[in-house]
Amino acid sequence: MRIGVGSGNPVKREATERAVAGAGGPGGNGDGFDGDADGLGDDTVVEACPVPSGVSEQPVGHVETRTGAVNRANAVLDENGETYDLGVGIEGGVAEYAGSDGLFLVMWAAVADGERVGVGTGPSLALPGSIAARVRDGEELGPVMDDVLGESDVARNQGAAGALTGGRVDRTDALRTAVAGALGPFVTDLY
Repeated sequence: MRIGVGSGNPVKREATERAVAGAGGPGGNGDGFDGDADGLGDDTVVEACPVPSGVSEQPVGHVETRTGAVNRANAVLDENGETYDLGVGIEGGVAEYAGSDGLFLVMWAAVADGERVGVGTGPSLALPGSIAARVRDGEELGPVMDDVLGESDVARNQGAAGALTGGRVDRTDALRTAVAGALGPFVTDLY
């Protein structure tokens, strides 16, 4: 089993590895994952495969963020022919919820095999007002977080999720949840 993750960001690759491994390892149920000691089958490889999202650098709304994830998952397969069995797309964005005044960090993932596409979301986290205002004014969340935290490349480390939760949920774990949800059709017969 070869899985391509539609990004060069190592956090997204690691999130996919964790999702594929599952809570206790997938364990030979005919899904292609053999479930060795680390939960990834001996024959399962997860690789970074940068592809375009086809959406803006700062996706706004669930539709655009989800579309970016689906586009990435499909592009992995479209651009790499027979190289990968599954393509994974992960996209972070910002969105509003009806009945709420705030702006939220949202994350969507998609998994595709060329015929089916599964989608899932990670946690949504409210953005502090000052950060939300800058994003609404057109800035991208990643650079805003770098500026606010006085750090560099927060998106490749703890991410906004880690900063906003005091390290209780880091970006890798948040994205793992989204990928795990998107894997549903490929690891269970319920779909």
